[in-house]
Amino acid sequence: MYLERPKFKGHLKLLILSLLEEEPMHGYAIMQKLSERFGIPTPSAGAIYPILASLRRSRLIEVAGEGERDKKVYRITEKGLEYLELHEEELQEAITKAELFKEFVELGGREVGSALHLVLESLPELSDEQKKELSHAMREFARRVKLILLGGD
Repeated sequence: MYLERPKFKGHLKLLILSLLEEEPMHGYAIMQKLSERFGIPTPSAGAIYPILASLRRSRLIEVAGEGERDKKVYRITEKGLEYLELHEEELQEAITKAELFKEFVELGGREVGSALHLVLESLPELSDEQKKELSHAMREFARRVKLILLGGD
């Protein structure tokens, strides 16, 4: 499953708002919940904190206070609740895509992605024999996946 970059950030924004609708929390807790509940692979501070800043500027969330070790605790505002309600359909789409991604990862999707990334990185150094073997392995993999999904080649 491929998520386009701009849409992904919009989905992440909605998922963060939905988590804050349940309870106020600090940035690190938001990252953990995104990973646990939606399978978003190790959301980074570099991705989450700019979204939190944007949500604050838009007045969809506010700082509720300081938690342990002076961590800011965020909570959703009335405007944020209205925004979630207005974008309920997109939120459900984001949740569905996140759940599908989580299941894809559990089926071995991360390993497949990692292997393909390694192929792309290694391609310039591969011998003709290695390329031939890779071609055979990838075509066989694709054939087997199609067989499982479609019941034929």
